[in-house]
Amino acid sequence: MRSEPVLPLQTALIDGYPLSYTVHGEGAPLVLVHGSLSDCRYWKSQMGPLGRAFRVYALCLRRYWPERWDGEGDGFSVEQHAEDVLAFIETVAGEPAHLVGHSRGGRVALEAALRAPQMLRSLTLADPGLPLPGEDDRRGGFRQRALDLIRQGEAEQGLALFVDTVTGPHTWERMVPWFKEMVRDNAGTLIGQARETPPALTPGQIGSVALPTLLIGGALSPQPYPAVLDALQGWMPHAHRVDIAGSSHGMNLGNPRAFNGAIEQFLRG
Repeated sequence: MRSEPVLPLQTALIDGYPLSYTVHGEGAPLVLVHGSLSDCRYWKSQMGPLGRAFRVYALCLRRYWPERWDGEGDGFSVEQHAEDVLAFIETVAGEPAHLVGHSRGGRVALEAALRAPQMLRSLTLADPGLPLPGEDDRRGGFRQRALDLIRQGEAEQGLALFVDTVTGPHTWERMVPWFKEMVRDNAGTLIGQARETPPALTPGQIGSVALPTLLIGGALSPQPYPAVLDALQGWMPHAHRVDIAGSSHGMNLGNPRAFNGAIEQFLRG
């Protein structure tokens, strides 16, 4: 028996692609963009609480669940996902939106902000997955290693390697069943992620973002996330930063009350 959260899905045709999403609440639009191996279900702890003040949309990015992607074809890239987010805001939200991105979704959200800042009211980056200029990722190609394990029939080991690398040792074994099911549903997206090489953004590009910006980190998040937030704080001197106590990279699930409160307080000014 599957145990993931039951969120009513809707579909919007975005550039010919049926993009799935869930929506809850009334008010100014707030769009949530998930990270790697996730989908709209990742935001289950945000929909109700944030929906009390906003019209909250949680997207399933192109090639993620409910699609079962085998890696064939194109459409998996930071650039495409950013374009999809902007088209969604224009066609479904119908007005500029607050945009929240987590992990790889933070890179997507930042790309969207650089491409069309007029479509956004604010930007929130939660442990964004950004390569720092001039620095190699010291995690040693873990995405490709995880994908290799999955292809060899060792799916649990491959997914555990990925999750434990980005969140901390032994995270996978502690995860609740619905989370593991969501990750398994999106395992095929590692094919696209292992081969994508989005260019590193320069400090000048990032510093040009004039939107009200919130930077959120997990107080226990492993590197490189704290270093990325430190760099962003230096390049975006007017950004506000909050660290979520007692939580690692998945801080919106580990401490949803603090995470949701930080976003609501920021957006209310």
